[in-house]
Amino acid sequence: MFIFIESGRTFGALDMPFMNEETYEREASEGGEAAFHTAYERAAEEVLSSGGTEHPNHIGGRAARGKMFKDLSPTDESRVVGTFGLGNADEAREAVRSCREAFPSWSGTDWMERVRIFERAAGIMRERKYELAASLTLDNGKNRHEAMGEVDEAIDFMEYYGREMRRNDGYEVARDAPYPDEEVRLKLRPYGVWAVICPFNFPLSITAGMTTAALITGNTVVLKPTSSAPLPACQFFDVMVEAGMPPGALNLVAGPGEGVGDALVGNKDVDGVVFTGSQSVGESIMRNPPRPGQRPVIAEMGSKNPIIVTASADLEAAADGVAASAFGYSGQKCSACSRVYVESSVKDRFTDMLVERAEEMAVGDPFDKGTYMGPVITRKAMDDFVKWSELGRRDGRVRVGGRRVEGGLSHGYYVAPTIIDGLPEGHELMRRELFVPILCVQGFGSLDDAIRRANDTEFGLTAGIFTGSEAEAESFFDRADFGVVYANRRRGGTTGAMVGGQSFVGWKASGSTGKGTGGPHYLPQFMREQSRTMVR
Repeated sequence: MFIFIESGRTFGALDMPFMNEETYEREASEGGEAAFHTAYERAAEEVLSSGGTEHPNHIGGRAARGKMFKDLSPTDESRVVGTFGLGNADEAREAVRSCREAFPSWSGTDWMERVRIFERAAGIMRERKYELAASLTLDNGKNRHEAMGEVDEAIDFMEYYGREMRRNDGYEVARDAPYPDEEVRLKLRPYGVWAVICPFNFPLSITAGMTTAALITGNTVVLKPTSSAPLPACQFFDVMVEAGMPPGALNLVAGPGEGVGDALVGNKDVDGVVFTGSQSVGESIMRNPPRPGQRPVIAEMGSKNPIIVTASADLEAAADGVAASAFGYSGQKCSACSRVYVESSVKDRFTDMLVERAEEMAVGDPFDKGTYMGPVITRKAMDDFVKWSELGRRDGRVRVGGRRVEGGLSHGYYVAPTIIDGLPEGHELMRRELFVPILCVQGFGSLDDAIRRANDTEFGLTAGIFTGSEAEAESFFDRADFGVVYANRRRGGTTGAMVGGQSFVGWKASGSTGKGTGGPHYLPQFMREQSRTMVR
């Protein structure tokens, strides 16, 4: 057991529980809630007054000065987030070559030094967390609490994966030798060049998690930010350079999926791909390897997440947990609850409680302190929301919402939290991942029926139950075809997995490997095993 110190922060001994960052919760518990809001608002003022900054692509330690594109904020189209490199296939290929050249040196760097770079990066992000949170609000529309939670998660990923490298001694272990004159070791070694393709909904934390995992294990990386929210990934890149990442080990190429993304996943010199995004794109990456044989593809591809509420449940807690999971960040989480099955005897009462909570949610500019729900990410997402709401109104009953929210917000992409009751079981809105704040409510007669219907989806990411019966909860755990399951979780019935605690893993069409981010089985996916025998 040992304790080590880096960048002024003391890291706990490896046999102690992992401590998550949790900035707001910690400050509020210590009487610093007002200071939290003051610091965020000061940072937001600076971010909003910057007028947008320039973020070119970076290849081999040099800025790639080429075409640029302008990114506008979903909060208000008059707010310019910045200008970003408009990469193309040639830049993507150049970045892969840079990674290939840097790989021998980076993979040969002592794993402890790689860990120290990420610990320094975590320290830098900790010092700038309010600026990073305000940048997230600007670029993808999260309110201050959701934005700070994402910054915290990015820091957690870097520290947890560093801790895992230390706990596993760089993933090298001695084995029992079959003969007296032999010494046998098993070592996990990096594959080579990885493409990291990032989502809009967690453009800092998921980017940090995927990229850290690939790099800390000795691979080199081409990082492709999402075009819908590129700023946080660019900020993460800048932090990594400042922390000591050598030129070429990490390259950044922003640009369209049709150009940059296709050139990366179709490049035979890319040894692995880690991706978070749509099912169609993830499955296409897995189906079309650019060379004979398989390469690792670690893909997380969304879901259609259910919650079951039984008659014995604490209905107040259940309503809070369902509403938080359905409408947090405007329903734009892979783990968002989009269908809830409620025992028939309490369905009407419970639905009324959900409607009450949705009506109380403040929709508005996420920079405002009182806002709960900010915008959806794009105009297309807003238009899709309107289309699906009309479909729900035609085939069911819209209990609340189902409309755009304007009233001074017409320059952004604001919609109301929406609850739809009475849709047919096989309806499109019950089966399709929507990624907007639409929740469909259904009744059920028996727990067996509810679990069967909850499982009746091609996806399998998160699911939850609220019940007063431990036996019902255990039955749900044993029979749910989902990688992340919760019982009676008021803070989020399907959302809010914490790094180091709840591994975030998708089953069925929700994931490609059956091993989750933020858990002990994630890092080995970025390496392959080598058995080493020395005869003495």
